[in-house]
Amino acid sequence: MKFWESKTLAEMSIQEWESLCDNCGKCCLHKLEDEETGDLAFTRVVCDLIDLESCRCSRYSERCTLVPDCLDLKQHDFAAYNWLPDTCAYRLLIDGKPLFDWHPLVSGNPDSVREAGVCISAYAIKESLVDDMEDHIIGWL
Repeated sequence: MKFWESKTLAEMSIQEWESLCDNCGKCCLHKLEDEETGDLAFTRVVCDLIDLESCRCSRYSERCTLVPDCLDLKQHDFAAYNWLPDTCAYRLLIDGKPLFDWHPLVSGNPDSVREAGVCISAYAIKESLVDDMEDHIIGWL
């Protein structure tokens, strides 16, 4: 049995936890919340620290200091992960769902996320290049 099938997120080692990230970059997309309904809208605007080729944070160990709004998922209540995209391994596991076949832990291929078209590299734009995030809302995510 694979570790993600037998352990809760809280039981995972740091290495196991980190390996769950598929490096799609979707969690680093800026989200806008409707103040009346609480609904979230994803934008194609991403943090300036993201390397759009790898979809990884270029300053990962310092991210929460450099970007005060950045969240360290391990420091938050797992039940509050509903803001993560439906494809996110952390959210899938909290919801009792299996990882997708394209997830690198399942496929054994670190490029499977890009090959499946799941990562943000094809459409994301850095926040420093954007004036109004509302102009960049994406409805299909």
